[in-house]
Amino acid sequence: MRQFVICGHEVPTTPDFSLDALASDAGRLDLLCRCLNAAFLTSHGLREAVRVHLVLQDEFTVTVDGGSVRNLHPDERSTAALIRTALEHREDAIGHQPAESSPGISIRRVGLDVVLEECARDGTVVQLHEDGEPANEAEPPENPTFVLSDHRDFTDAEAELLGETAEERLRLGPTLLHADHAVTVAHHYLDTDGYTTF
Repeated sequence: MRQFVICGHEVPTTPDFSLDALASDAGRLDLLCRCLNAAFLTSHGLREAVRVHLVLQDEFTVTVDGGSVRNLHPDERSTAALIRTALEHREDAIGHQPAESSPGISIRRVGLDVVLEECARDGTVVQLHEDGEPANEAEPPENPTFVLSDHRDFTDAEAELLGETAEERLRLGPTLLHADHAVTVAHHYLDTDGYTTF
């Protein structure tokens, strides 16, 4: 299982936003939608052994499971609609219990600390960072969880959590990438067994 955790610092935690203004009124939800598409969609297919956790303002987490998600399409607008539907079910999320809003998509009232703790139990937490070890010099981890931030840097509290939880800190290349592009490169890194098999 491959997992991705993406921190959305400004994405609304209520469904009161327009699908026509994802980059402005929805706190760069457009970027998180592109991350979801990069994580799951292949040419005419879907990666089933992938799970993505969108941590929204460290208050709610929307989880998408590739093994059961339905109606995930390449366009950002329809993906944002799935997230907005999840937020419409936020009152049904009691404590750490998830509320499923549609097949394969659920919302929980948890922040980054809980998500990282759970991911660390399932495999290796990897922070993607410009100062990390070059990925081509590192062995691909077992059951990795890659942690990324949106258009903003990790907060001090998030960086501290990652320092305590992440077993590895990797740099995917010499150029800083958008989060959605980093997801694609991380998949390629794993697909090619550390850039060794094509």
